[in-house]
Amino acid sequence: MNVLRTRLVLLAAGAAGPIAFVASYVVNGATQAGYSSWHNTISTLSLADHGWIQDTSFVLYGVLTLCFAEGLRRSSAVSAWGFALLALAGLGLLVIGTFRTDPILGFPPGQPGIVTPGGTIHSIGALVVFLAFPAAILVTAVRMSRGWAAFSSASGVLSLIAVALFFAAVSAANGHDGGGSPAGIHERLPTLFIGLWQIAFGLRVLARGAAPRSRRSVSPGSSPRHA
Repeated sequence: MNVLRTRLVLLAAGAAGPIAFVASYVVNGATQAGYSSWHNTISTLSLADHGWIQDTSFVLYGVLTLCFAEGLRRSSAVSAWGFALLALAGLGLLVIGTFRTDPILGFPPGQPGIVTPGGTIHSIGALVVFLAFPAAILVTAVRMSRGWAAFSSASGVLSLIAVALFFAAVSAANGHDGGGSPAGIHERLPTLFIGLWQIAFGLRVLARGAAPRSRRSVSPGSSPRHA
């Protein structure tokens, strides 16, 4: 496999990552008794029937995000900081796929909300992912043309707002089931904002990489900014 083909495969894998991840938690959540996508967290699907599916989904998304980061690096589409933050997010996903969450917000039903070392590691890994992804998007926005910079900035900022709302809802529950709070939706929103950015930017860089060299060359006086 030549250098160009390898780069394109890495980018395509990265763009596929959020699609597989979102599809997994949507389908898995819809088939679990007592589970509410409005209220319950994605991670607690690991504690439901066939919990290995969610574990595998986290790990797969982590691997594909690492592929995405490397593909962008090889395409010179991200700075060193952007690459490092995306790689950190990918590694964080590997961690949360390895260490399961503790029961939270009343799921699984009837299980106490205890705190375990593994659950604590999972929570720390989730926090890293929730912060590293938006940070990578915002850092990468600096290198983009105006339209893509605006899209990236909006994706990063909206993700951080949704993350803050999610943690506020979990904190308000204070160890209880949290009633009917929209914690689950607040957690899912950043996965959608981040995922859409990852797909769009990945396809953009992919298309530029696949274009004939003459079309990708920068004409005299044009801006070297990406995308």
